[in-house]
Amino acid sequence: MRVDQCARGDPPPRTLVAWCPDWPLVAAGMADRPAAVLKSDRVVASTASARAEGVSVRQRRREAEAACPGLTIAEENPARDVRAFETVASAIGRFSPLVEVTRPGVCSLPARGPARYFGGEESLAAAIAGAASEAVAGIGGPSAPPCRVGIADTPFAAKLAAHAAAGAVLVVAPGMAATAEWLAPFPLGVLGVGEIADLLGRLGIHRLGQLAAMDEGLVSARFGSEGARAHRLARGLDDHRLALSEPPADLCVQRELDDPVERVETLAFIAAGLAEELMVRLASRGWACTRLLVEASTEHAEELSRWWRADRPFTAKAMVDRVRWQLEGWIASGTSSRGSSLADGPSVGIALVRLTAGEVVFASGRQLGLPEMTGLPGSSLGVAERTERVERAVARVQGLLGHEAVAVPSLVGGRSPGERVTLVPYGEPRDLRPPEPGPWPGRLPLPAPAIVHAAPITVTLRDAAGVPVEVSGRGRLSGVPCGVFIGPGEARSVVAWAGPWPYDERWWDPTLHRRRARMQVLLDDGSAHVLVLERGRWAIEATYD
Repeated sequence: MRVDQCARGDPPPRTLVAWCPDWPLVAAGMADRPAAVLKSDRVVASTASARAEGVSVRQRRREAEAACPGLTIAEENPARDVRAFETVASAIGRFSPLVEVTRPGVCSLPARGPARYFGGEESLAAAIAGAASEAVAGIGGPSAPPCRVGIADTPFAAKLAAHAAAGAVLVVAPGMAATAEWLAPFPLGVLGVGEIADLLGRLGIHRLGQLAAMDEGLVSARFGSEGARAHRLARGLDDHRLALSEPPADLCVQRELDDPVERVETLAFIAAGLAEELMVRLASRGWACTRLLVEASTEHAEELSRWWRADRPFTAKAMVDRVRWQLEGWIASGTSSRGSSLADGPSVGIALVRLTAGEVVFASGRQLGLPEMTGLPGSSLGVAERTERVERAVARVQGLLGHEAVAVPSLVGGRSPGERVTLVPYGEPRDLRPPEPGPWPGRLPLPAPAIVHAAPITVTLRDAAGVPVEVSGRGRLSGVPCGVFIGPGEARSVVAWAGPWPYDERWWDPTLHRRRARMQVLLDDGSAHVLVLERGRWAIEATYD
């Protein structure tokens, strides 16, 4: 177990973080042009030239290509990123053997010892930035952005310092008070707690300094462990220190292979068994691992190792992913942790694989991901265990809130988007088959909108002269739609439109009789909506994704 040095009065260990901007693009060899990396059809990284054209993270592919017509696209490839980053990590490893890889493009190391040897923190940071930038240029070319280095009391502050470095280096003054003062102007978004940041923003708390000034007990009581951790980070504290002590012996699992293995997939299968064994040992003590050492050895005594750190405790699958990525990186780069050059990777196959939990925390529980709860690809649980967990959780919620409080969607027939889906209480039978196409005159054409608003948003539709647009009894518009007015000061121009589609429903029943007309509009901000006109008022009924 790690001992917090601050608790016993020692000065906090200084942390150095090296950050390679736009690393997925550098690893893909596309740093010299407008380019972006996509995951699930959304942008996760882009080059500076692409950002200058309007490309941003979380944009859909069509939006990014519309903003930058000459955009080069590549799919996310973590294995490629790790293979390429091994060269940079090895260059940084010449300054300290205790290099931790947080993710491809970001690594950290304890700064106190190396700083004494290299003439101070500024000199150490400059030397590492130069060596890492040289390695980055060798991979991505001269146009690749250089590496940035930050040093601070905590890994969190050091990471922000690396991002905020105007040049190549930024060193934050030591001391908790100095760290908290430097962190104070940063927005809450840097904490990575989106829901908490949104709620605090509505309460008028927008900066880390404002959060740090709040009472810790009140924050913990309102937001739980996530809020307490965010409060500690804002005050210049951090739960994740670079641990230097030897891990407990029984938290190390290894497998010696009689026949050396050269295929990465075979080694990953072996690592899966080791990861499960290590997780069982941790669970028996109520612990979780946040710092993992991956080691491998060959018959010729070539030892390969790398530390990995995670902001959240490792799962068995996450451990296996690190092993696969790291072995691919070693074999591709041909560099061992001791600095010896292996021109074609290890000279022989891997004969030993070892996983070690280098830092553990108390397992206070974790939110299960969607794959683990529902059985989607990527789940590490069996079908029976997943079903049992889901049923237990749902039964508990239904017991607290009522049987109809938990519902699942079921497709039905209907004209409007909201009428085509009904909610059925969990546990009751429902028809999973798509409804047969029926005679639904006036139904919206496919594709169906992604969001159906529970309460339609009232708007005003006007033509070029500012006159409200209406629909006649014959289904014709009184004017060409030009603007949608959502509220005071909120007006959007109509780029394109389709419709209207009027219908007179249940005319034989005075109680249920409804006359409505729908149309589709594309606005100048890129959003697309379904507008419905009823009783002389327009409203946004649904939105396309």
